[in-house]
Amino acid sequence: MGYATAPDGVRLYFEEVGSGVPILFIHEFAGDHRAWEPQLAHFGRRRRCITYSARGYPGSDIPEDPESYSQDIARDDALAVLDHLGIEKAHIVGLSMGGFATVHFGFTYPERALSLTIGGCGYGAEPSTREEFQAVALDAAENFETRGAADYAEEYGTAPGREQYQRKDPRGWRAFVDRLAEHSDIGSALTMRGVQARRPGLWDLEEKIRTIQAPAMIVTGDADWRCLAPGIFMKDCIRDARLFVLPDTGHLLNLEEPALFNMVLDDFLAYAEAAEKS
Repeated sequence: MGYATAPDGVRLYFEEVGSGVPILFIHEFAGDHRAWEPQLAHFGRRRRCITYSARGYPGSDIPEDPESYSQDIARDDALAVLDHLGIEKAHIVGLSMGGFATVHFGFTYPERALSLTIGGCGYGAEPSTREEFQAVALDAAENFETRGAADYAEEYGTAPGREQYQRKDPRGWRAFVDRLAEHSDIGSALTMRGVQARRPGLWDLEEKIRTIQAPAMIVTGDADWRCLAPGIFMKDCIRDARLFVLPDTGHLLNLEEPALFNMVLDDFLAYAEAAEKS
């Protein structure tokens, strides 16, 4: 465990386990560095696994300037962690908010990515859903700021796409909600406004997405309907891409179906590493 420092001086808390080819895990909005524990336990046996908390999240600094939060900053924070650890290239694995950061990382820093795994990515990314998503994001930001994470966590944790996890694994879902309740009120609100509500849609980035050269795997749940069409769109745009849809699964892919997610990711990482050597 330790801290990486972003270009603007914000400290980012990270943890790592294992040795070998590195994997950088980037969490979703409702997660933090702890959200990837099933993956660290599995992949840490054979690879170097790094997970970190985004700015505004537990362990990391929580800047109170709204301009300290944006999609570009979130992308560059991932790079700051790799730079701090002296890692030239890594597999980049992100979920939801972290999935968007993974896409942006892929077309901005192509020389630093061994592969891209883009999970649960796409809510609000279609032109027809932009206004609705922004309204929902700003409402959530207001709730985090006024009610606080401790009060709002359970309501947020039952939003569409998360109820499958609650139904299939009540104990795991409760642990997820309890972690969310520990998040910073202001950090959550500013992240929702600056990173989520202001991020560009995927269709607006089509030309940039088509430049991605690293092998990519898009993963979504069949019950996470807001991410299905964006997943197909990215599959069509990226030259070396595969799409995997998890059955009876919502938004929290890696926690809801950890064994299946790990199996699919294992196969993809092996493919990407073989392609790197060829």
